[in-house]
Amino acid sequence: MDFQDGIDPVTQDEDNVLPPLGQAREHLVVIGNGMAGCRAVEELLARDAGRYRVTIFGAEPYVNYNRIMLSPVLAGEKTFEQIVINDAAWYADNGIELIAGDPVKAIDRATKTVSSQSGRTIGYDKLLIATGSDPFIIPVPGKDLPGVISFRDMKDVDTMLAAAADGGSAVVIGGGLLGLEAAHGLTLRGMKVTVIHLMDTLMERQLDEAAGWLLKTALEGRGQTILTGANTEAIYGDGKVEGVRLKDGREIPASLVVMAVGIRPATALARDAGLAVNRGIQVDDHMVTSDPDVLAVGECVEHDGNVYGLVAPLWDMCRSLADGLTDQHSGYKGSVTSTKLKVAGLDVFSAGDFSGGEGCEDIVLRDASRGVYKRVIVKDDKLIGAVLYGDTVDGGWYFDLLKREENVADMRDMLIFGQAFASGGGALDPKAAVAALSDEAEICGCNGVSKGQVVSCIAKGAHSLDAVRATCKASASCGSCTGLVETLLALTLGEDVQSGPKTMCKCTSFTHDDVRREIVAQDMRSIPEVMQKLNWSTPEGCSSCRPALNYYLLCALPGEYQDDQRSRFVNERMHANIQKDGTYSVVPRMWGGLTNPKELRAIADVVEKYNAPMVKVTGGQRLDIFGIRKEDLPAVWADLNAAGMVSGHAYGKSLRTVKTCVGSEWCRFGTQDSTGLGVKIEHMTWGSWMPHKFKIAASGCPRNCAEATIKDFGVVCVDSGYELHVGGNGGIHVRATDLLCKVATEQEALDYCAAFIQLYREEARYLERTAPWIERVGVDYVKSRIVADDVGREALRARFLFSQQFMQDDPWARRAAGEDAELHQHLAEVRPMETLA
Repeated sequence: MDFQDGIDPVTQDEDNVLPPLGQAREHLVVIGNGMAGCRAVEELLARDAGRYRVTIFGAEPYVNYNRIMLSPVLAGEKTFEQIVINDAAWYADNGIELIAGDPVKAIDRATKTVSSQSGRTIGYDKLLIATGSDPFIIPVPGKDLPGVISFRDMKDVDTMLAAAADGGSAVVIGGGLLGLEAAHGLTLRGMKVTVIHLMDTLMERQLDEAAGWLLKTALEGRGQTILTGANTEAIYGDGKVEGVRLKDGREIPASLVVMAVGIRPATALARDAGLAVNRGIQVDDHMVTSDPDVLAVGECVEHDGNVYGLVAPLWDMCRSLADGLTDQHSGYKGSVTSTKLKVAGLDVFSAGDFSGGEGCEDIVLRDASRGVYKRVIVKDDKLIGAVLYGDTVDGGWYFDLLKREENVADMRDMLIFGQAFASGGGALDPKAAVAALSDEAEICGCNGVSKGQVVSCIAKGAHSLDAVRATCKASASCGSCTGLVETLLALTLGEDVQSGPKTMCKCTSFTHDDVRREIVAQDMRSIPEVMQKLNWSTPEGCSSCRPALNYYLLCALPGEYQDDQRSRFVNERMHANIQKDGTYSVVPRMWGGLTNPKELRAIADVVEKYNAPMVKVTGGQRLDIFGIRKEDLPAVWADLNAAGMVSGHAYGKSLRTVKTCVGSEWCRFGTQDSTGLGVKIEHMTWGSWMPHKFKIAASGCPRNCAEATIKDFGVVCVDSGYELHVGGNGGIHVRATDLLCKVATEQEALDYCAAFIQLYREEARYLERTAPWIERVGVDYVKSRIVADDVGREALRARFLFSQQFMQDDPWARRAAGEDAELHQHLAEVRPMETLA
């Protein structure tokens, strides 16, 4: 798929998004398009996908991305695309209306509505507040100077990258995780970085003094200046930031200052709405606020006097919230937290209470040569805290002991050496150590996934690392638990862990070829049947597999399978190409590139009648009408139909065009009637659905004016007949065609064309153009099926023509007559903030 999110504002323009589901449901409005809000919706969908109609407001103009991974983006280790959690297709797959770049500004509980910055007002049955947290900005002179920023979102990352491009010095105020990650990224980008931290120990909430010292020493060895016990007095500069002044009089020059001193729950919206707010929005065990129709989840909430800034508690909250909304009512009981992090490439872990005190026993291991520090705290024969630096492999085991409050008296002497020694007295097999973990042991701290959940995911068909990541999200964020997940795969599957051919998508362990084969072998006739029989790991598939399955069934069962419009990409569903401004372009078919006065008048009338701002001649010898509104499409099609024009399928994974030159009818070099042949080919092939877009051309002589040798199927006319070419591509990766064969008659050219198309339709993988398909199977294979096998060729041709009986039904005519009228209503609008002024 060509999901073009990049770091551009999200729109509903994507080519590959799936349609919303039914609308007659309770309306759940979510304020916050971040990790907590979207995770809550994911949990809700997993329990009862049809229960609620969901609208999500996001302050940022993006899809949901992983904020934990902003640091690798800053450091240049990942791109924005790689940290996206829910792409545009996810929202469309699940019928979710995303309103991005338009933050909610008010909640009216009396009328049960929310109002956004753009003036939009939407009603709700249930409201979920997931506004997260706000960065704490220390109130010092100069805090509002240009060049002073926080580190919370992609805008901050962009600002830091722009500053780093100019070089110079940066000051990071705050030696917690975010501050150190910002310092690390800016250092890698070439800036001279100084970290100012008020406390004497870096990351004092996660690390004790010894581990903090080791971390400080390691970071200084990487070129950073670390000032602990340092108090900021002012940020100075004339019109822009120039440096930071400390209370002891020291001044540190800087062209960029990053404040990362902490966060506070974002409660202003809830407080203004009259909800109960203390440190956070107060919620009960089911994440319900003081208003029974308003829920809250994530960093913005306060539960039983506690607020949480780590993701694992947020996932626990989301599960309890989803249970409550689907009448399961499990109840959130608070979270025991652990922190396993990679700070600037250095491994650290902490869990529980490591402050020590009366009745506590410290057990410490230091290995200076390896840079390893371990400390566990025991009280009443139970582990109550742990701090690890440099070697965090046993973090999950310590955390499991802590949560289960297991008596550790019998392993006291070996406890500090880790699970292998404490459990077996020696260097235990690492697989055995993972096998010994309880089902409740946490594997993925980023996403709150236990060992039992990972094993269950594997048992249900996730037989590869990618499949596990897609299904239960273990190892899908920072990746530090990848080794544990791979070990669980090996323990559960043995030698059956999937490797080798790429799976169809993350929902299945089957390849495209496997799925196509099994559909035919088992006579499967619907997408749900395929998913059930082939043990799909997701309830409804995804935006990768659903369109592929729809095509494979359509190809295998012509005239029997009912095309599933819900599994079509948006352009195929709308039968027009969506453009960047949300309007559509319309391309009527012109047979072989020919047109006439009646068609041209109809196009001109449509352009004037519907105020189309542009008409353009395409490379495929057709006219493209731009700027048509979605609600006007049926009327435009009706007007074009009246002139005898049908859909050009310029939007589809289907036959696009048959390009021709004038051939022997007009050109003095022409050897055959290439125009007439092109028209016949197009009449034979139009309407056919393919694995990918398919282009044909017919040139009247070897001068090849129609560019037949860079098309999927090309005909070059010569004095003695017709040269047939296959597998060309004129896109990003230009590929000249392979010569298939030479035939003597026009009818043979038509027959070979039909047979080749059907072979491609039946054997290529979805979204595989003919060029990579032929490179994969080899042109000799294609020749063996089309040229050398007369009986096989005729069978392929016959299957294609049979299929075409059901395909050559103009979709524009059906829509103009009122079919699927709801698709042409205005369903959603997503506007970046800059367009709202």
